[in-house]
Amino acid sequence: MNIKKALVTTLGTVAVVGAGIFATNDTANADVKVTVKQGDSVWSLANKYDSSINAIEKANSLTNDLIYVGQTLNVPNSTQAASVANNTYSHTTSQATTNTTTNTSTASASTGVSGSEASAKAWIANKESSGSYSARNGQYVGKYQLSSSYLNGDYSAANQEKVANSYVNSRYGSWSAAQAFWQSHGWY
Repeated sequence: MNIKKALVTTLGTVAVVGAGIFATNDTANADVKVTVKQGDSVWSLANKYDSSINAIEKANSLTNDLIYVGQTLNVPNSTQAASVANNTYSHTTSQATTNTTTNTSTASASTGVSGSEASAKAWIANKESSGSYSARNGQYVGKYQLSSSYLNGDYSAANQEKVANSYVNSRYGSWSAAQAFWQSHGWY
């Protein structure tokens, strides 16, 4: 009888301690789930949640730091971010920072907009073509599903970006206004 009581007590203690260990590990390594809001960027989320751009990109399979309003992202904590950064780059910290800054600048330069306008532009591209420059739907071509007549036979990414910016600026004045129109009409 004493052995049975001792065994039950010991197993109970092991179960409680084991549960505590698992709970501690889950808490220490938990990603933060974030819903992207207007004006958010991968950089601002990395700073806010003590993470890194590389860790957020890897955790969410992002390319070119493009995120969309309403998108849910996993933001790894700083311990995971450091691990991902160390596994991703064999550079020194200053080289990794330089690479990140260069990539972010290139993304802004190639799309022609930044900040909340870039977010609205990316949102539209995602809705129109899932961000594919080669998407086609009848006479509509590319990432922003522009009429082929607007592109004048040049379907390059650079021309699609240039023509899309021109079209949106002349018709709506801004990508944010174009997004608002899309949300109320289902097209822009």
